[in-house]
Amino acid sequence: MSIDVPAKLTSINSDLEPLKANGINYNIVGKQVILKKIVVPVIVPELIVKGHVTASKDKESIPGVSVKEKGVANGVSTNGDGFYQIKVKEGATLVFSAIGYKTKEAVVAGRTSIDVSLDDDVSQLKEVMISTGYQNISKKLFTGSAVTLTGAEAKRDGIADVSRMLEGRVAGVSVQNVSGTFGAAPKIRVRGATSITGDNKPLWVVDGVVLEDVVNVSNEQLSTGDPSTLLGSAVAGLNSDDIESFQILKDASATSLYGARAMNGVILITTKKGKIGDGSPAISYTANLSSYLKPTYNTFDIMNSYDQMSVYSEMYRKGLLNYSTTVNEANGGVYKKLFQSLDYAPGSKVPTVINTLDGRSSFLTRYANANTDWFDVLFKNSFMQEHSLSVSTGTEKSQMYYSTSYLKDNGWTIGDKV
Repeated sequence: MSIDVPAKLTSINSDLEPLKANGINYNIVGKQVILKKIVVPVIVPELIVKGHVTASKDKESIPGVSVKEKGVANGVSTNGDGFYQIKVKEGATLVFSAIGYKTKEAVVAGRTSIDVSLDDDVSQLKEVMISTGYQNISKKLFTGSAVTLTGAEAKRDGIADVSRMLEGRVAGVSVQNVSGTFGAAPKIRVRGATSITGDNKPLWVVDGVVLEDVVNVSNEQLSTGDPSTLLGSAVAGLNSDDIESFQILKDASATSLYGARAMNGVILITTKKGKIGDGSPAISYTANLSSYLKPTYNTFDIMNSYDQMSVYSEMYRKGLLNYSTTVNEANGGVYKKLFQSLDYAPGSKVPTVINTLDGRSSFLTRYANANTDWFDVLFKNSFMQEHSLSVSTGTEKSQMYYSTSYLKDNGWTIGDKV
């Protein structure tokens, strides 16, 4: 751009005023003149777009469809007959959305009439179903008390037992680990205990098949660490990665399906199956590695051997441990051994411990300095590994699902002998 400058300047304002005709504005700041190009706003023409929204399946009008201009807060809804009218910019994009239908976009591109057909969204229209083991019932038609839990929601890292996965997940279902025995089955109660002497275990149903416990474990056996509890869980060998969902029937209506066995509740397990696809296999691999370190005395607020002997000595000085009562007690501790050692052994003319201050102190000092690290003796570092491999494939004619798993747990205590 070229501008003619007058030969003689009269004043700054009068001489700069002609610049506005050439699209340049000026601003005088002190002794400086700042020139800026005048920005002319571009007016985008607006259009009134009308149209009709129908369902692609049956060509029926869809009322209440949200019609919005993409990127701005401008939108309307279709009326009872599926018609709409909206004012948008010429190059705008319209977004059509409704519950149960897939969202669709349409570019205006100068058009004033746009008719749209929406496809059904099957995933949104899928109805919530309750599985009773015999049939699938719509939740709105099911009158019993049931809870649905997906396998992904229930899965817990480091927990291989399926029955322990429900701990703290469902209201009214309690899972208690009453035995420290390696692999022992937990105590599961649905709605609490229903019998004082009888079994209170829920009924397990996997894909419609009732699973009975391999060994019928009573309440007493479950709390005493009996070895049979290792086989007492009906689902102990079920791979947690193969579970699709849990259905827990909690009320008495389950007895109409499974009889008296269901009086303590029913836990239904649905396993994964092949899904319809293009026939190509889908491979899934899951590994779970867990480590348990040996406990230490620093973890617990307990006394060592010296502290324990100090307490015993104080009890002896205060008369709480005397010869006449302690020597005949079943569990008299170190002082019972001391009092027994003061007697003469059969055929010996000298007692094992001389009943003097030095003799008794020498006997007790050995126990005060023992400090055996029982955690180190009775426990070991444990490493558990779990591997799961599954292959699923399917077409409209057939679906297949294969899976295998491997679990190895070395155990935490040496007494487990695993």
